[in-house]
Amino acid sequence: MRTYSTTTQLLTRTKTMTEQKVTHADSETAPITTQLLAKQAKYTINTYVRPPIILSHGKGCHVYDLANRDYLDFSAGIAVNALGHSDPEVARVVHDQALKLVHLSNLYNNEYAGELAELLVESTRSGGGFEASKIFFTNSGTEANEGALKFARKWGKYVGKKNNEELNMNKYGVVSFSNAFHGRSFGSLSATPSPKYQSPFTPMVPGFVTIPYNDISKINEHVNEGTCAVIVEPLQGEGGVWEATVPFIEALRKRCDEVEALLIFDEIQCGLGRTGKLWAHQNYPKSCHPDILTLAKPLANGIPIGAIMTTQRVADIITIGDHGTTFGGNPLACRAALSVVSRINTPELLTNVNNVGSYLKSSFEKLVTKYPSLITTVRGRGLILGIQFTKDPSKMVQLARERGLLIITAGNNTVRIIPPLILTKGEAEKGVTILEECVKIFNEESN
Repeated sequence: MRTYSTTTQLLTRTKTMTEQKVTHADSETAPITTQLLAKQAKYTINTYVRPPIILSHGKGCHVYDLANRDYLDFSAGIAVNALGHSDPEVARVVHDQALKLVHLSNLYNNEYAGELAELLVESTRSGGGFEASKIFFTNSGTEANEGALKFARKWGKYVGKKNNEELNMNKYGVVSFSNAFHGRSFGSLSATPSPKYQSPFTPMVPGFVTIPYNDISKINEHVNEGTCAVIVEPLQGEGGVWEATVPFIEALRKRCDEVEALLIFDEIQCGLGRTGKLWAHQNYPKSCHPDILTLAKPLANGIPIGAIMTTQRVADIITIGDHGTTFGGNPLACRAALSVVSRINTPELLTNVNNVGSYLKSSFEKLVTKYPSLITTVRGRGLILGIQFTKDPSKMVQLARERGLLIITAGNNTVRIIPPLILTKGEAEKGVTILEECVKIFNEESN
């Protein structure tokens, strides 16, 4: 009887200690939150699962809810807020431009689109990236991928064509890979082989085929004379933070050259400093660089903009009327992006990404040793990291949030760490402390 009583007291004391560490309980947000959430539920289409809090403002690597509770942000708006929240320089540029000219459409030129295109192309070429030549601006990542796929379809019709020859109507196949995520509009969705995303909207666009990521043995069979393009993420984000191997990328480049297919790198999440270099493909030999690069997320630190960057030979087959956009390349977004790219592509910021990323990765790897039955591996580079759990880590997201840390999941049982690129060592240490506590609790609750 006494043993039972002592055990009960221990359990009660342990529970109390755990509850004391909950500083951001979902149930204790500002009173107006419930009212605002009810209004949103009533008038917006229900496509998202969100926690019952409302974030109202942010600064640097921190965001705040309506109760003014401070959350350390390790998600950065899904790798968008590279320079953090409410960056003073981005705010200044956007404010100044909003007072001058926000939108024109592409019926007219604006002074910043050309400057941004030049900055991206020249920074890519001079920094050891692919042979970039021309840019088409979009509003988002999925739009960038849609445009790239359209360019590839036209390429398939015209590649190798002599003056009087008919167009090749049989070279339209697109190869993508397992666990890929390229977007939710029809073309990019067709290259995103997840039943969760595709099933409600079948049939997909014809001509798309999926093969295993990092499996060289399947390449020659499926990338063939009927293929116009291969689209691949050098480092998959949504799919679980999986990095393509050098031999795999080399094999893709070699096979694309053999059958005259374009190689498209989707760097929407892993590009623009996220891996510690301006582009993720700079981690691969120049001999296997792409023909087309798509980018978006952090390009203007939250102002919607994306882009398709191509080599000259791809740009040469695209003519007036082949593609278009009303908002893409508008002066507000382009001016903001000019500021952002100029500041991301600096030795100081990229060094910070590598140093803080190395600290985080080594810290998370210690959790593998400490909790081998719960955590198996840590993947990624720079400030895009994945912690592989043996069970669904959704509970980890809530545990962390209620202790003031925002994290997200990815792929199969993976916690994804994608903080702002300006994350300091001190902030990283704080995040690691919270995450370690959450893993401990999650492990205890799982046993």
